[in-house]
Amino acid sequence: MATPIEIKLSKAERVLYVRFDDGTECAYSAEYLRVESPSAEVQGHRASDRVFLAGKSHVGITTIEPVGNYAIKITFDDGHDTGIFSWDVLQNLAAEYDARWTHYLNNLHARGLSR
Repeated sequence: MATPIEIKLSKAERVLYVRFDDGTECAYSAEYLRVESPSAEVQGHRASDRVFLAGKSHVGITTIEPVGNYAIKITFDDGHDTGIFSWDVLQNLAAEYDARWTHYLNNLHARGLSR
C-alpha cells in the first residue's frame, strides 16, 4: 500500500491533490469524493442501502484532518463529515475513477437529475 507524502487542497478549484510515495499523483474533485464517500451515510451497510447523491457539483471541502497514520477525514461544505478516506480508499477511487464517474453520470441521466 502506498502512503501519501503530500496532501494539498485547492479550495478555489475544489480539488484535493495527493502524491503517494510510489510516485502516483492524484487529483480528486470534491464532488467525486462527496458522492463516493466511504461513510455508512452514503454507502449504507449493504449494497442495497447505498444512497444516490445528486446536485453536488458545487460542493467544496472545508477541512481535512488526519486519522492516525492511515486515513483522512474530510469535511464538506454541505455538512457531510463522516467519511474516513483511508489510503486504500483513495487509491481505489483513483484507479476506478473512469468506471465510477461514468456510472454516476449514467445514474444521474437515468433519474433525470443534474450534478
